[in-house]
Formats: sequence, structure tokens, C-alpha cells
Amino acid sequence: MFVPHGVVRPTLNEPFSLATADNTPSTWEAYGHTNSGDRFTNFDQINRTNVKNLKVAWIYHTKYRDSNPGERKQSDVNQNTPLQIGDTLYTCSPNHQIDAIDADTGQMRWQASGNKEAPWWHRCRGLGYYRNATASVGQICRDQIIDANSNDRLRAFDAGNGQLCPEFGHAGEVDLLEGMGVSAPGYYMPTSAPMVARGLIIVGGWIADNLHSDEPSGVIRAYDAKTGSLVWAWDLGNPQLTTAPPEGKTYTRATPNMWSTPSYDDKLGLIYVPLGNQTPDYYGVNRLKASERYSSSVVALDIKTGREKWKFQTVHHDIWDYDLPSQPELVDLSDESGKTVPALLQATKRGELFLLNRATGVPIAPVEERPVPTKGNIAEESLSPTQPFSSGMPRIGGEQFTEAKMWGVTMFDQLACRISFRRHRYDGPMTPIGLDPAIDQPGNAGGLNWGSMTIDSHNGYAYMNDMRLSSEFWLVPRGNWQKVDSRLPTDVDTHGPSPMIGTPYGVVTLPWMSPLMIPCNHPPYGTITAVNLKTRKVVWSVPAGTAEKMGPLGIPSHLPMPVGAPAYAGTSGTAGGLIFFSGFQDYYVRAYDAQTGTTLWQHPLPVGSSATPMTYISPKTGKEYLVVNAGGAGHSPEIGDSIIAFTLP
Repeated sequence: MFVPHGVVRPTLNEPFSLATADNTPSTWEAYGHTNSGDRFTNFDQINRTNVKNLKVAWIYHTKYRDSNPGERKQSDVNQNTPLQIGDTLYTCSPNHQIDAIDADTGQMRWQASGNKEAPWWHRCRGLGYYRNATASVGQICRDQIIDANSNDRLRAFDAGNGQLCPEFGHAGEVDLLEGMGVSAPGYYMPTSAPMVARGLIIVGGWIADNLHSDEPSGVIRAYDAKTGSLVWAWDLGNPQLTTAPPEGKTYTRATPNMWSTPSYDDKLGLIYVPLGNQTPDYYGVNRLKASERYSSSVVALDIKTGREKWKFQTVHHDIWDYDLPSQPELVDLSDESGKTVPALLQATKRGELFLLNRATGVPIAPVEERPVPTKGNIAEESLSPTQPFSSGMPRIGGEQFTEAKMWGVTMFDQLACRISFRRHRYDGPMTPIGLDPAIDQPGNAGGLNWGSMTIDSHNGYAYMNDMRLSSEFWLVPRGNWQKVDSRLPTDVDTHGPSPMIGTPYGVVTLPWMSPLMIPCNHPPYGTITAVNLKTRKVVWSVPAGTAEKMGPLGIPSHLPMPVGAPAYAGTSGTAGGLIFFSGFQDYYVRAYDAQTGTTLWQHPLPVGSSATPMTYISPKTGKEYLVVNAGGAGHSPEIGDSIIAFTLP
């Protein structure tokens, strides 16, 4: 327990140099810093030499629960990465309360109220920003903050005073349920930041995973950022429908959705959309033919028309909930002749990294169709005999289990895990679900998830964090579901046991744990990893934090055991040779040497974090700041409301 597992250190001849620094104040105006999703700034005031001197500059408390009283839930963790426009930060709380904060002092500039309680998820991972280039200085809503909230409203605020923009939609709001048909509360809602590109707001939404076979559409829509009017819609089940459905009709129900974040290449005029599955996730009989074509695919859409240019599927007939969770990363690479190739890097819950030409969708790194298990025991399920594996890129986690690889903090729970392994059906990667308990490896959380990656385009490095947790899952015939359902916790969030109404089965999916509530697989349970996109190899990998706040039966150990832990949110990097990450389970923010993975600095947080850090340089003082949203770590009951800024003294 006190020995780091799975550590990879760089070789002596691994090429690396610092990117050219530019400490001119700029903006962090999209969830991933830019619409390419790089999460990388060219600042080096804070660097490998002086990062150890970072101190807290200010702390801002959103107090969003004061206006949204009730029992705190794990779904209340604040996952927002703030935007920085000029001398102001813009952040949103889980209930979509919007706060504008002075970038130097941490003082509130304005605040807009949030939603009522959402039934499943309280999520605001980010906001959008739009500047109306034709508006004059001082004109109302020349600069807009865009929010797609969990009450199914698209809102536009004046960035200067927080007032809703009167010419946007209906008094500043657009109803995202228009054209969706009947939708119970919480069955459709945006959970990720809207993307703003070429004067359009691109919006997808999360569909409740496994509640019913008839749920709202996964349609992707583009709205005019000035007026809120619908410009185009991409309904993959009915591509002839390009705007709103005719009266009495809806967009195609229950199609694969984009709950994560898209990317955009302005030169090619293409939006890159990561898709999930047709609900329910674990039963694929009678799915739409269109859903089978697009499930778990990254799709390139024309920014002007919303029409498809290409697609690449990462899982065929997905019955594992292997949605594409992360933002596609756009990076330019050189081929063997020295020609620049526009590339797209797509991370998956499987731990696969697919490297594609983003102009064509053709793989740059080899992809192989490999045979996979097809011996489920659901007779009517037609499984794909092969699945795509990115053989030309490293796989992050997702190893094949054996009984000998079962782990425990004592010999007793290790023995229990070995017995459990034998009692479960497991045939390696892509083991299909059935009526008997089987091991899902990686589990439905991944692998890599929504935090996405950092791209250092100068060195051609990608930095990422992952989770190495497995699930156990099985189907329960409808006639027996009520017996199972009565024993389930009432706070079901659709990612755990769910009824899958409209199918012959319910589904049970749970983390695969020892009797001491510790994962049965060996550590690390999460890592921070660097991949060289030129050599297509792992440069370094280290466990993501310690088990200081975790332990058997959920009791904190208070011991810095370097086993790594499931690591939520994402990394960010700078030209100072640093990678920042705060999504640990042990309540720290850390800075790593981007070249070696060595920890150079860490600072305790009041609670954990489930948000990606960001950096900016103040246009007033010229200081570089690191900002961390400490709203609670994943799987932790402790929730917070702190936005914390660090700077050099």
C-alpha cells in the first residue's frame, strides 16, 4: 500500500523543450480554454523553478446552496471551470447560479440566480462567451455569457451587469425542450458547456441513461448568438429535418446524444461532436438503424449547415455505456515527410486513444478490428464479433484481469476478491452483459471521462487523468425487477441500478468492490499520464494522489498511501513547464513537471475538487493566477463552494 504502482518515468532521450512564452494578457473564453480543447496557456511567470512559492491570493464563496436549500447530495459537487474575459471571471454553480468575479481581488461584480432543484444531476461544467463584433462599445449585450442550464433553458446574460439579454429568445431565454415532445423532468438536460463558434451557440444534452426506452432526442442544435433563433438542427435519425420539426412532430426520440463538449476547427469549418448511445445503454435490441451507425462515434458537422462530413465509431453495438465522454482534442502533427496533418485525438471510457485526421476522419495511428467475446446469455441480443482497438496508440488502463491480479489491503479481502472474480463471468475486454453477474472492465465511468486532456502542441504531448475502476453488471427480467427495485437506494441517479422501462429487463450496475469497499483490482486506481503524440508512447505516468481521505469501509485512512484514486475533471498546462490538476480524492491541488511527472508543489484544499484548473494573466496587474474550483471531490460527501486563486507573492 505504501509503494507506488504503475509508475512510468521518461527515458533519458525523450525530447522536450519549453514552449515559447507569451505573458501578454489574453482570455480563457471556452470550457477547454479554446474551442480546440487544449487547456494550455503560453504563460511562464509561474514555472518549474518558482511554483513552490505559490500562495492563496483570494477565495470567493458562491454560497449557491443559500438560495437553493435542501439536503446536499453528491450530485451537488461543483464541476465548473471558470471563464476569464478581461479582468473578470465567470463561474456557474451546480444549480446554474452565475457569478462574475473580479480577477484580482475575488470580489463579486454581479450574480444571477440559479434553477430549482433538478431531479437527477446538478451540473454546470462551464459557460460560453460571445462578443457581438458589430455592436458598439457600451452597447447592451455586446459581450454575452451563455448558459445552457439543467432546467432546459438557454440563457444569455450581459457580461457587464448580469442582466438577461432582451433581444435573445424570449426575454433572454430559449426553451430547449421545443421539438422534443413529452419529457419528464430530468430526462433531458445540458450538463456541459455550450460552444460558441462563428456567431452560433452549439448545444447538445444529456439523456437519462436507463430509465425508459422512449426518451427525448439527442439532436444537436445551433442557435444564433444574437437573437437565440434556431439556425440548424442535426437529427441523426432524420437528417432531412434541418430546423424545427413540423407542428405535431418531434425530433427522433431516444437517439445518441452529446452530453459532453464538442470541438471546432475554424479553418475547416467543422464541429466535432462526441456521441453517446440510444437509451437504454445496456440493451441493444430494436435500436434504430441510425443509432447503430452513430452510437459512441465522433462526428464532424459543417458549421454552416449542421450536415455530416464524416464519422468514426469507437464501439459497435455498444451495450457497455461506453459513451464518448471527452472533448475531441485538435492538434497539428507532422507526418514522415514533414507535412502538417490536422489531427484529432479522441479519448474513450475504454482507455483507447483514437488519433484521426480531422479533415477526413481517417485514422492516423492504426486501428484494428479485433475479435471480442460474444457469449452473453441474452438470446435476442445480436453482438458485434469485433470491436475497434487503437493499436497504434497506447491504451490507458483497461488491462485484462486474471485471478492473480486481484488485490486487497489484507489477505482476507484479497481472498474475497479472488472468490468474487471466479463467481463472475469475465471473458476479457468487452465482456457482454447477461443474466448472471459479469465484470465490466473498465466500468461505465472509465477509463477516461469528461475532464478531457491537455495538449502541448509545441512538444506534441497530451496529458490526461484516468480512472481504473471496474463494475459488476447484470440484467434482471422484468417480472423480477420489482423485488430488486425495492431493495435499491432511493437516490438512484440513472448511472446505477435502473429500470429500463420499455424493455424486458432492468439493469444492475455497481462498482466492483471488496467487502471492505476497496476496488478488487490492483492499484493505481487513477493516474496522471503524458503521451507523446509523435512517438505514440507513454512518456510518464504517476498515481493520481493518495488514499489519505479514503480507506476500508469508507473510513479515511489519514495515511498518504500512493495508490492513486479515481481522478475526475481534467488537467491544464502552461509554457512554464507545468501540469496542474486538482481532481484528487485527497483534497490537494498539485503541480507536476510537464517533462518528468515529478510533483513540484501541492496545496491542501478545504474540500476536494471536481473541476479543471485554469490560468490567466490579469490585464490590470500583469500577475499570473492559477484558479481552482473546490466544490467537492467525486465519491466524497463533503461539498464546498470555494473558488480559490493562487499567485506568486
